[in-house]
Amino acid sequence: MRSVLTLISNPQTRKLSVEDLDAVRRAVPEAGAPAWLSDDVACDLLVDIDPAELHAIEAAARAALDGLPIDIIAQGTSHRRKALLIADMDSTVIEQECIDELAAEAGIGAHVADITERAMRGELAFEPALRERVKLLEGLPEAKLEQVFETRITLSPGIRTVTDTMRLDGGYCALVSGGFTFFTARVAVTAGFDTNRANILEMKDGHLTGTVADPILGRAAKLESLQQLAAEHSLAIESTMAVGDGANDLAMIEAAGIGVAYHAKPVVAQAAPARLDHTDLTSLLYIQGYARDEFAGQ
Repeated sequence: MRSVLTLISNPQTRKLSVEDLDAVRRAVPEAGAPAWLSDDVACDLLVDIDPAELHAIEAAARAALDGLPIDIIAQGTSHRRKALLIADMDSTVIEQECIDELAAEAGIGAHVADITERAMRGELAFEPALRERVKLLEGLPEAKLEQVFETRITLSPGIRTVTDTMRLDGGYCALVSGGFTFFTARVAVTAGFDTNRANILEMKDGHLTGTVADPILGRAAKLESLQQLAAEHSLAIESTMAVGDGANDLAMIEAAGIGVAYHAKPVVAQAAPARLDHTDLTSLLYIQGYARDEFAGQ
């Protein structure tokens, strides 16, 4: 069975070298000649192995690089390019957690951020943790939400290149968040997503009521969104990619054709089929076998 090892570096911190590839090839003697996707940044090594051995060869490659800041992904080559991307928003597509930024505006940032961190690590159940945090925001003016979006929210590097490239290639991109539609609707436009799903913050007289509309979009709903969108677009699950960082992303990450933990919490990084610890979101394209000169805008 044909498989592929993809090595990706962050050129701003360390370039990928021929010596790095040689070290991996010594550790994985089944690996073929390098096929560069981007000079000094990303490279494929084709490997003829049983898919059951993917975890072992990835582990061998990591050991050969001995802690170097290089991301390594092992996968089969079938259905490598994906037609559907499902992405988490907070700390994935954007660099912040929106609810933490709202809490900072309300003067309770540290308290809410602690709850968020514990929920994303899987230490707290997602739904009650969300309701608890939203309750603490009761009375916050709606104008603060717009202020937070305009002044505090930034896109994660590479996401617009990913969505533009995949959509140009006929793909569909969905932003599916345990956050709030107020933000996903705006982020989806700026980040180039086709659609967005999230929770609805309830308001009255221009202020947050401290409640969120039912049903809560959490771990199960993210998985359901993956399955529904794949069915709507007549896609096999093998043709899907999911990316996220928190415990509520795990179900969709584990179910997708390839699931990617992006700078993720330990529980997610350990369970995900693929992980990105060192590089930006353009790595989602290298994982699919896109060369740099195939990126939108190149």
